[in-house]
Amino acid sequence: MWEPQLAAASDAGWHVLAPHYRGFGAPEPDANSPVPAASESHSVTIDDYAGDVVDLLDACHVHEAVICGVSMGGYVALALMRLAPRYAHALVLADTKPQADTPDGIENRKRTVRLAEERGAAAVVDQLLPKLIGPTTRRERPEVADRVRAIAMSNSVHSLVAATTAMMTRPDSTDLLPAIHVPTLILVGDEDEITPAAVAEEMKAAVAGSELCVIGGAGHLSNLEKPEVFNDALTRFLTYRV
Repeated sequence: MWEPQLAAASDAGWHVLAPHYRGFGAPEPDANSPVPAASESHSVTIDDYAGDVVDLLDACHVHEAVICGVSMGGYVALALMRLAPRYAHALVLADTKPQADTPDGIENRKRTVRLAEERGAAAVVDQLLPKLIGPTTRRERPEVADRVRAIAMSNSVHSLVAATTAMMTRPDSTDLLPAIHVPTLILVGDEDEITPAAVAEEMKAAVAGSELCVIGGAGHLSNLEKPEVFNDALTRFLTYRV
């Protein structure tokens, strides 16, 4: 997910932690392995993911970091700002939003869970990929879609169900935004249909002193679709604001 940024980080001398969330990066269990109960898949919360990030920072003896999240990672970043803001030296929110899911959004998540459980990860990827990748990227850089598919397919149905449920049940973070007082960069693809630029502009207005970068020709995964533009904005922010 963050491979295009890791090269830039190495060139700049940044120390980067890019963790898997719990359960991700693991293949489906084989026939002889215990399969997690459905209730276990549904018990993980966005706050749990944020707590795992804090545990990782503690284990690595990192007392402050620039917290960066794309999409669901942005929900986790906002949860960390609510639960443990002292860890955040600065904040980067990309293609994400502070609002909780609407009733329609919750129903869509439930359909995704059923699809995953009934037809597997591939069916979920087929359904979501056109929403994740902008039309410019699909037309001009089809290899990005292939890469996103490969990343998604490296995860088990259990982890996809857990993450979908965690997003579905996340709290609203809108009221948190005015309380954010660290340097903040907000990025969004101008073709993002899931968390559009208008939502990013609302976040910028709510977080005092924040910066907004709208990335042309990118959809919901702007760091993968337009890595050069994303990295340039990130480098400027870290160089001059952090």
